[in-house]
Amino acid sequence: MTAENRPATGAEALEMLKQGNARYVDSLTSTDEYMQRRPELVKDQNPLAIILGCSDARVPVEIVFDQGLGDLFVIRVAGNVVAPSQIGSIEFAAEAFGTQLVVVLGHSKCGAVTACVETLINPDQNYSPNLQSIVDRIRPSVYNLHELATANGQDVDADELVDRSIRANVRMSVSQLKHGSRALEDLTNSGQLLVVGAEYDLETGKVRFLDS
Repeated sequence: MTAENRPATGAEALEMLKQGNARYVDSLTSTDEYMQRRPELVKDQNPLAIILGCSDARVPVEIVFDQGLGDLFVIRVAGNVVAPSQIGSIEFAAEAFGTQLVVVLGHSKCGAVTACVETLINPDQNYSPNLQSIVDRIRPSVYNLHELATANGQDVDADELVDRSIRANVRMSVSQLKHGSRALEDLTNSGQLLVVGAEYDLETGKVRFLDS
């Protein structure tokens, strides 16, 4: 949505959502195979993958991977960070549906990672306590990169540091899922669950899967 088309008030935004849902309901009679599958999804779901992604509106997971209704079990949180609620959601999907793949999906120009980098470059930067809690979860993956970048006394290239930090943050989340839950660790060690990291490029639309 462009800035010009953006609703001026919350009430206008709500009306747009209502109209969008009405169009969706009308489409349920479509011959599209995904719409024809909807009735069976009322009783059950069998997602092929669990995606822990960022809340960024520019990264709509089902569209990025060209998947339809019921195909992905998606958990979205700013900075694709790992916290107990995210771990619990993944445990649920892996155990209840037997889904064997988890993808931690970061993306270029991530605002949450950028905020974390900014706090390291400018320690006086202040955020609300709730946003700070997200920044604090990202900080360990960024701190060492920042220390290396400043070790020679030169100015830090903030954009490069953000780019590297995004991938470091994804890898840290992957490690936390593999080793921060007994249930997920057991599934991973037995070969019943694969946990991988990936980065979505906002400019190209490509997803790059990262080495462990």
